[in-house]
Parts: sequence; C-alpha cells; structure tokens
Amino acid sequence: MVAVPLPGRKAADRGGRPSPFRLLIANRLSAAGLVILTVIVLLALLTPVLPLPDPDITDPAQRLLRPGADGHLLGTDHLGRDLLSRLLWGTRVSLVVGLSATVIAAVAGSLIGLTAGYAGGRTDSVLMRGIDLVMAFPYILLALGIVAVLGPGLLNALYAIAVVNIPFFARNIRGMTLGLSRREFVDAARLSGASHPAILFSEVLPNVLPTIVVTMSTTVGWMILETAGLSFLGLGAQPPQADLGSMLGEGRKLLFTAPFVSVIPGVMIFVLVMSINLVGDGIRDVLDPRLKSGALAAPGAATAVRRETVPPAPEGDTVLAVEGLRTQFQTGSRIYKAVGGVDLSLAPGERVGLVGESGSGKSVTALSLLRLVPTPPGTITGGRVTIDGADQLAASGEDLRRLRGGHVAYVFQDPLTTLHPLFTVGRQITEALQAHQPLSRRAAETKAVELLERVQIPSARARLNAYPHELSGGMRQRVCIAMALANDPELIIADEPTTALDVTVQAQVLKLMRGLSEEQGSAVLFITHDFGVVSELCDRVAVMYAGRIVEIGPTQEVLAAPAHPYTRKLIDCVPVLGQPERRLDAIEGLPPAVDRLPEGCAFADRCPIAEPRCRTGEIALADVGAGRAARCIKPFELGRAA
Repeated sequence: MVAVPLPGRKAADRGGRPSPFRLLIANRLSAAGLVILTVIVLLALLTPVLPLPDPDITDPAQRLLRPGADGHLLGTDHLGRDLLSRLLWGTRVSLVVGLSATVIAAVAGSLIGLTAGYAGGRTDSVLMRGIDLVMAFPYILLALGIVAVLGPGLLNALYAIAVVNIPFFARNIRGMTLGLSRREFVDAARLSGASHPAILFSEVLPNVLPTIVVTMSTTVGWMILETAGLSFLGLGAQPPQADLGSMLGEGRKLLFTAPFVSVIPGVMIFVLVMSINLVGDGIRDVLDPRLKSGALAAPGAATAVRRETVPPAPEGDTVLAVEGLRTQFQTGSRIYKAVGGVDLSLAPGERVGLVGESGSGKSVTALSLLRLVPTPPGTITGGRVTIDGADQLAASGEDLRRLRGGHVAYVFQDPLTTLHPLFTVGRQITEALQAHQPLSRRAAETKAVELLERVQIPSARARLNAYPHELSGGMRQRVCIAMALANDPELIIADEPTTALDVTVQAQVLKLMRGLSEEQGSAVLFITHDFGVVSELCDRVAVMYAGRIVEIGPTQEVLAAPAHPYTRKLIDCVPVLGQPERRLDAIEGLPPAVDRLPEGCAFADRCPIAEPRCRTGEIALADVGAGRAARCIKPFELGRAA
C-alpha cells in the first residue's frame, strides 16, 4: 500500500503526522459542519456591508409577503420588516451572545474547578458546595429566575445563561485536576520551589486545556439554544432588536397563516447549532492523541486485513502456524513495516521464546495473531495465521470473540493496566469464565478459587474480593495468568509478563508458567528481550530484528552456537553467574527505522562481519542445521571468529 499525498498540500507535517486541519476534515460530518458554519459566520460578519434594508423599519403595506417576493428574498413579517435582513442580523446577535456566554462560563467554571481540585480540603468543600447549590435548581428555571431579578434584556440573558453553565465546567475540570494534582510531575514542580499559581497554570492547566476546549466547542450550540429560548419567552432580546429566538417567538402566532415567519428562524437555529456540534466533534478529534498519530479515525474491534494473496493451509499437527505475516502502520504519508514477513509454528505443549530488542516487532507480531493491533493505523497486509485449523485473518467478529480468551489466551506485560481497577479480581476471573462457559455465578466463583490456588495465591477465597491495587505486582501477574488459564486454552501468548517484577518473583512466575504448561499441555509463545528467561522456560527460540525472524532453533543449541551475528551479540549482553571475568558486549548503533528499511540484511550496519553482498538483494531464512534456520549469508562465522 502506497500513501498518496493530498494534491496542493505537503504530504505531511513534521514526523509524517497529519496537520490539525487534515484531522478536522478527515471526519466528513465535521468537514460538512465546518463548511456550513463558515458560510454562516461569513454572512454574519458581512451583514453590515451587504445591501440589505434596515431590519427594524416597518412597512405595514408590505406585511406577510411570501418568500421570493420582489425585493424580499425570504418575505416579510407581520410588520412588513424584511426577513432576510432580520435573519442575518439576528444570527449575528445569537452568535455573539452564545460565544460570549460560553467564554464566561468556561473561564469562571475552569478557575473554580482548578482551584478546588488543586487546593483540596476546606477550599474544595466550600467551592463545590456552592456549585452543588447552583446545580440543585433546574438550570432553565434558574436562568429564568436570574433574568426575572435582573430584568428582561439580551445582556441579562447572557449573564443568566453563563451562570447556569458554570457548574458543568467546574465539575469536569475539578475532577481532572484532583487526579493531576497528585501526579509525580506536580510533586517534582513543588520540589523545584515553584509557587502554587505557577504549578496550577504551567503544569496542571495544559493537561486539562483540551477538555476545556472540547467542552466549549460542544457547549456553544446549547448556549445559543438557551439564549433563543429566553428570547422566545420575551426575556432576551427586546423589540425592535432581533435575534433568532425573538424572531421565532414573534412568528408563533402566525404559525398557521404564515408559517414561513417562524420556520425560517427555526431552520437557521437548527442548522447553526448542528454545524457547531459537528465542528465540536472534529475539534475533539484534533485533540485526541491517537488521531494525532495519523490514525484519522477511532480504532476498531479487530485489525483490518488487506491481503492480495493468501498462503495455502499448512500441513502437520500444530496449534499455531504463521506464514508470511506482515503488519504495517500508516502515520501521515509514512508507512512503518512493523512485521515484515514472519513464519512461525508451535506444536501442542511446546514453548517458544520470541526474543529481540525493543522495537523489533515482537509485540506487534503477537497482537497480530489475534487481530488486536488497533486499526487505524495498523493493517495486516499479508500472510496467514492458522489456529484450530482455520485462518484467523479471515475470521468473523464472533469467531474472534470465541477464540480470544477461549482457545487462545493473552498475558500482557503490565497487570495493573490489564486488570480493571473498579472490579474485584474474583469478578474479573468469573467474567472470563462465563464469557466462554455456561456456568452459574456460584460455579464460576468455585472455579475462580481453584484457578487462584493453581497459580499459588495464598488464601485464594479471600483474594476473590480484593481489588487489583490491594495486591502486589507478583500477585497481580498471577491473577492475569489465572485468567489466561480459565478456559484451558490450547495456546498462551505471554508478552513480557515478568519485565516489571523483581528477580525473585520473576523466577517464581517462570517456574509457575512452565509447570502449568506441562500440566495442562498448552503451547506458550513467550515474548521477552532476556535470553536468561528464554533458557529457563522455552524449548525453542526465535530471534527477531527489524520486523523479521533472523534465527530460529532449539534453545540450548542457539545459546551454545548462535548462527546469526545479532543473536551472538544479544547473548554477549547477558551476564553469566560464576563468570565475573566475562566481558559484557554492547551492540553498537541503533536498529533501522522500519519506515526506511535498507536493502539486504537490516543488521548489516551494526554487524562486525558485514560485507557488500550483505547489503543487496533479499536474504532468505535458510536452514543451517537440524531444526535450525538463520537469515544470514555467513552463519556461525562470528562465533568462529570469537
């Protein structure tokens, strides 16, 4: 797939990311709303210079002329005033009032929310009780009460609408500020000696500003509607001044005899508010970090698959067979080939380690097996993934749902983000069970206790009612393993599940996974960057670099005599107990960017034995011994040189 830049524009801004304008127009509804709103705003701005009659001059002889009448494009009202002129002047007034009320409510509400959330304690209680007092009244009735006290008038209506909307901003911003004020970067600012106002406006405000902007963009429409409602009731704009609400109110008495007098301002209110809301959705997209990355749309439930050819079905008894798997990401005009053609298979009960530096494509490969890579920006562009005899890249959504957590389980790297913080671990395990088995709640809880005992969690029944934050890191990872084992999966994919654990807990988890795999007969695909972990757990090891497997074979043989220079360098980075004199080697340089992969061997620029032919043509994964293969034209040579 080749990205074609938009004509007349730069292909992408810095880093290949789309510009904010492109993000905005990527949503067709937002683009349509922007066009309509731009036209309305331009007409409102040009109203004073347009050749229009005075909107307040009456002419009873020309009353209730139909739209299209000579000299009156939209007709006249019951006093003979030109409807087009009053409509444009009224739209101008409604826009100014709506925007002004939104800015007042946003500034006042955000300041209250920031102060309450940051200060906490008595300040928070006093400010929030005041906000609660305002919210205790229905907001439209409160607005009517404020106007009744201040007196009818457009300015008083503006104040009333702004006041009743302050609580919505205050509540949202206070909640976000409360969480941010306890974060480490705020503590660091305090330790640096920054004042409270400086911390509030330089550290906290930038983090809540996107929420303020999005809330404003979606509130303007409601402000216009509320102002129009007060004018409709005669409490906003006063005669002869026109705004959309007062025009609608004046036309209600003529709804049956001259419906166009009320229909025209009503349609304008609808179009104006709808266009503002659509643009508000677009602004939310512009501020969404996922869409900023170049996705241009929200991720779907399964990775999109766009294959030109499908490899034939594999032969033999395998739990998992991967052939030519390719996954890429498109960010702006750049295409990142994260997985560039992976071939891999697992037999029943086999444990295979997938090893490589960060960014080599290990996790994307694992996520692609179950189509968990977010689309956009991710797309599977080639290959076949056979699980249970079926090509999962062609599976339906329901087939994928049954596969995930049923035949195939996934253990993620960070259990604290995997487990839901608001539900007990027992609730989450029983949910995993009931999603694939017809079990009652009591039976599911009994099975959950058995699973926790299998993963060696003490006082298993008591732990059912524990929340994730009440458990240690090792305990949380054991809970995740218990969830993975819930439905006796044939394949377990473990994505660096021991990285965040200390060495003692890491050893316990590895021993646990090995024992459970042998006991249950599940195949395990273990992703890691640590050859020490591989030697402890895995029967075979596959080494990845720049999105491709560069060596694969039995673990002990690969560790004893690596065929690829990259594998040798990775092993030389691992310390060995009992060999203090052993020199730890480091791999010079960095892996190549996967959007600009070189020809030939991707490791050539970092390889000490590279030669010119390593940088040309396609280097295949070739057999180098019984059950072993390497993507190198000079296998084992670095080991002989050493």
